[in-house]
Amino acid sequence: MANKKTALITGITGQDGSYLAELLLSKGYEVHGVMRRSSSLNIGRIEHIFDFNDVREKTHLHYGDLAEGIDHLLYELQPDEVYNLGAMSHVKISFDIPIYTGDITGLGAARILEGIHKLGLTQKTKFYQASSSEMFGITPPPQSETSPFNPVSPYGCAKLYAYYMTKAYRTGYGIFAANGILFNHESERRGMNFVTRKITRGVARIKLGLQDKLILGNLDAKRDWGHSRDYMEAIYMIMQHDKPEDWVVATGEYHTVREFMEEVFKYFGLDWEKHVVIDKVYNRPNEVPALLGDAAKIKKVLGWKPKVSFKELVKVMCDSDFEKEKKDSHIA
Repeated sequence: MANKKTALITGITGQDGSYLAELLLSKGYEVHGVMRRSSSLNIGRIEHIFDFNDVREKTHLHYGDLAEGIDHLLYELQPDEVYNLGAMSHVKISFDIPIYTGDITGLGAARILEGIHKLGLTQKTKFYQASSSEMFGITPPPQSETSPFNPVSPYGCAKLYAYYMTKAYRTGYGIFAANGILFNHESERRGMNFVTRKITRGVARIKLGLQDKLILGNLDAKRDWGHSRDYMEAIYMIMQHDKPEDWVVATGEYHTVREFMEEVFKYFGLDWEKHVVIDKVYNRPNEVPALLGDAAKIKKVLGWKPKVSFKELVKVMCDSDFEKEKKDSHIA
């Protein structure tokens, strides 16, 4: 196919990267992904997408690191679209490794943008930056594209740097560089150290008799939760728009961690008060009390809207974790 588009995805082994790869492949793209070298292969989310026994398909996955930049890939592939989803993405852990978080989550985006600029790809390559609702921090909800930013974590601060660098390269060099300010998005592929997946997996294990207690931190934080697959459709639409802009992507509905937890226990028919232990060790040094996205712009201009409701999100995550834990534990 002569006009086949090429896309490069950083963070392809993550939740979002896997859903985006599926979406772009369904639209006829040639998809390439960047993955970090580690002693254990982190390919669980993408092994159904790429045939790791096929040498040709393996050439679409490249070892790389946002700490060094990926100029060699930009030069070799000259991609039509770059989706920068790679990051040190855990807010609580960002307090433990703030310098690394700034280097990867913040400077990583700048390295890609500078690569596009200095390699002369300004008019060819579109760039998408995965910005975050954590940039709003303690700004009162609801938060839209015009709300002031006030991050209170190393992760939020690093994302804000990348956000403004994206805007700077857009206005300074004419790069099609867009920010998607995504509010919390979860799925059955979410990492196990994120609170939603920690809850669905933990309660599934309690239901199966594999554990008895679930240890959690702050239950009062309010979050706007959607499904990652819906949000990847949004960022694809952002990149196909006729001009690069900045967009909030959210459901416009929020729930406390307590409500999420209660919904999961209710789904499994269990009493959460018999199993949940609160430990402040899981609290962040700075808490973000409430994130609620106002996605009126993307709904009006691009016609995007979320398909998966809060209850449906809980259901698919619960069902997936129950079946996985049942299988892994060899329970009939």
